[in-house]
Amino acid sequence: MEATYRQSAPRIRAALVRLLGSFDLAEEALHDAFLQAAIDWPVKGYPHNPVTWLISAGRFRTIDRLRRRALIDRQRDDLAYLAAIEQAQEEEPVAIEDDMLRLVFTCCHPALPAEARIAMALREVCGLTTEEISRAFLTLPSTIAQRIVRAKARIRTQRIAYVVPDRQELPQRLEAVLGVIYLLFNEGHARAGAAERLSEEALHLARLLVDLLPDPECLGLLALILIQHSRSRTRLDPDGHIVLLADQDRSLWDRAMIAEAEVLLERIRQSGEIGVYGLQAAIAACHARAATMAETDWPRILHLYDLLQQAAPSPVVALNRAVALAEVEGEKAGLAEVERLLGDPAMQRYHATYSVAADLQRRLGRVEDARANYRTARALASQQHEIRFIEARLNALA
Repeated sequence: MEATYRQSAPRIRAALVRLLGSFDLAEEALHDAFLQAAIDWPVKGYPHNPVTWLISAGRFRTIDRLRRRALIDRQRDDLAYLAAIEQAQEEEPVAIEDDMLRLVFTCCHPALPAEARIAMALREVCGLTTEEISRAFLTLPSTIAQRIVRAKARIRTQRIAYVVPDRQELPQRLEAVLGVIYLLFNEGHARAGAAERLSEEALHLARLLVDLLPDPECLGLLALILIQHSRSRTRLDPDGHIVLLADQDRSLWDRAMIAEAEVLLERIRQSGEIGVYGLQAAIAACHARAATMAETDWPRILHLYDLLQQAAPSPVVALNRAVALAEVEGEKAGLAEVERLLGDPAMQRYHATYSVAADLQRRLGRVEDARANYRTARALASQQHEIRFIEARLNALA
């Protein structure tokens, strides 16, 4: 049951939002369904299709609760709402496959504040906590919580429909939808292990989006996810420790995924347009094409980061550019860029900033400075495999 919750809760929640027309009712129904499963499954056995079973259980328990409340209170609004839900059940079959994408588009409705759309989707679609979302945004959990509460209230009061919009409306929401899928993949990629399902979900959503709208940026995001995901088997060793790109067994990378991404990149080139995700995919492809770390085309990667920084400037892009700069112009040049970034309060809360600085200082022989920055990075890191990696670096310096 725990494994089913871990793997399928986002899809079950998305289906229940569609069927019940309410985020709050869907959340209650999700927990009701698993409560019912805890009662039934030990006696009757594990169902053949647990996801469908849980969706039905959550839906029927919610309808029963609404019926009881309507009978007691005789509230006209409750009765009308219940009638609408029951009619929807008769008219529309369960379509779990598309529910996640529907829910992403709902959370990214243009009527919602721009800063709340992605946070709302990551919470409601992906089930991430406010703490996890705040790390992705490099901001405070309380700020994220306020954004989500306000967004849910607006969806409720404005009766925003739970649908994939018409083709002419897609561009208004596309940027936010792409951002949700990208952050969903990154969260699974960063957490690894059991959280890998988030990356798989992001890959699935990216494919659905390309089928819906083969825009160059949709193609770019799918290509990026494919290349990054192609290395998933080599990112951690059997003990769960991080394996750096330079030390990964490239023969284990999924070449079919990389080849698929290359086809998508060619389609982007033929379109004559390349955006933020296309540029990131092109950078990832440079790493994927190199047979060894030594053969990596670092000057091209640095050039692509320059273009990316012009298209979508951000301190995280600048940090990655500093790594490429160190490979092209030397550790001192890269370190100067990282030290400049440490003046940004958001980057002061990001463990990777200190980890990169420490690595460059280690390579320059500045051992004490490297130790201090590794310690700061360890204090800020949230994932166990990240913490173990930083501790291994500290032990090596000792």
